[in-house]
Amino acid sequence: MGEEMNNELAELKSLTVGDVVTGKVTKVEEKQALVDVGFKVEGLVPISELSSLHVEKVSDVLSVDDELEMKILKLEDDELILSKRAVQAEKAWEQLRKQQESGEIIKAEVAEVVKGGLVVDVGVRGFIPASLVERHFVEDFSDYKGRELRLKVEELDQENNKLILSQRAVLDEELQEKKKSILQSLQPGDTVEGTVQRLTSFGAFVDVGGVDGLVHISQLAHHRVESPSEIVKEGEQVKVKVLSVDPDSERVSLSIKETQPGPWEEVAGEISTGDVIEGTVRRLVSFGAFVEVAPGVEGLVHISQIANRHIGTPSEVLSEGEKVEAKVLDVNLNEKRISLSIRELHKEDTHDQDYQEYEAKRTDEPSGFSLGDMIGDQLKKYK
Repeated sequence: MGEEMNNELAELKSLTVGDVVTGKVTKVEEKQALVDVGFKVEGLVPISELSSLHVEKVSDVLSVDDELEMKILKLEDDELILSKRAVQAEKAWEQLRKQQESGEIIKAEVAEVVKGGLVVDVGVRGFIPASLVERHFVEDFSDYKGRELRLKVEELDQENNKLILSQRAVLDEELQEKKKSILQSLQPGDTVEGTVQRLTSFGAFVDVGGVDGLVHISQLAHHRVESPSEIVKEGEQVKVKVLSVDPDSERVSLSIKETQPGPWEEVAGEISTGDVIEGTVRRLVSFGAFVEVAPGVEGLVHISQIANRHIGTPSEVLSEGEKVEAKVLDVNLNEKRISLSIRELHKEDTHDQDYQEYEAKRTDEPSGFSLGDMIGDQLKKYK
């Protein structure tokens, strides 16, 4: 009997703390499990050494006859303390280091929702800060428990048992890949659908399938635009034409103007020679005045066609912003040119004015003056 005991102790003594042994679960208790590792003395696995995560009851994670790989934490003649968690952790840290280096995606189910983020079990306890879960802000994570996430190692510190994981890194990478693909597929001249993302003082950013392109304020409409909000609003679906693409800087220039008929095309057939139209004086120049007769369409009133009298500069008669009526002298849509005359509309007024001036001169002549008087004077010369 004494000899048998000595042999058993000798066998036990041959094990050392830190060894990894394999055993079968023989009994499951509330706070520990008993495991047969091939010796007369059964090993004991405390509930805290079962998993990297909190375990309520041993029976939640273990059943009788389960095969376990464990590390020896304590070894005495009559006591053998084992850890399942330590073996898992060592393997996990090694695997996680490789995954960090390679950028491999890790799939894990959310085990707990805690203050500031989520917890997963990847052989060790991993923490995902709230800011690294999604690309957008999440108000409430309560429905994330049990959800499978795709993660990358953000920070690994085995000595301090610290593991930070990120799902956002995976989503950001996928978005970059998608952007690359879209940038390669977009070609100058393409017309595509987009969504207005945000407005700035210099234009509007439009999402075209995952890439934000800029519609400069000069490309929003054919007419002058003071503020992009005059033309588009955030969230609006718009048709845009691709002007240029730079895949390296991810810059895309777009145009809404180019997808719409130009103002000159819109007035085709609407304005003809001889028409009298109303417009607004937009610019005064030394040789005449430019009058806007339709949005984005200007006609020229040459200085000689402004008034029926000689003028030195157009500003003697006209001012910018003034509404005027003019007669169409000529229309050339191909060259985007319309010739106008204000003078033509006032010809009759000029005739009346000339006649009135003539009449005024007549009334100024001395009374009693007649043709007979003139003949009489001539006759006297011959006498």
